[in-house]
Amino acid sequence: MKSFISALCLSLSLGVASLPVAAQQAAPQQGNKVVYHVDDAETQGLKGLRNIRNHLDVAPNTKITVVMHANGVDLVMDGAQDKKSKAEYAPLVSALVSRGVVFEVCEITLKNRNLKKDQFVLEATFTPSGVARLADLQAQQKFAYIKP
Repeated sequence: MKSFISALCLSLSLGVASLPVAAQQAAPQQGNKVVYHVDDAETQGLKGLRNIRNHLDVAPNTKITVVMHANGVDLVMDGAQDKKSKAEYAPLVSALVSRGVVFEVCEITLKNRNLKKDQFVLEATFTPSGVARLADLQAQQKFAYIKP
């Protein structure tokens, strides 16, 4: 009987201890760090920008960096727009920047595609290598990774 009571107490204490963890998993975490990876603006552009907006709507304290390389840099080029809806990306990018999102363009892509920094919206920032930046944010700075 004594072992039954001990087992029952242990079960109850484990069950009670797990309640806060379950509650944390149900609610969006605040203060997370996330990197969104965009390498094709045509397929990821509008969807990615909407994902980021939605992400911030439920977790406004999330630190978000968008790293773009290859055709993904087109997302922040002056006059860029979604091919299907014709929605311009620049207003959406500006709105996200005002919420703290950082947009980083790969300089290797600029060189390979013969692009200049002045072809991009003012909100764009630049990083020497998009792929190296993604690795650094994930491994060294513990950013979660999302590819829309």
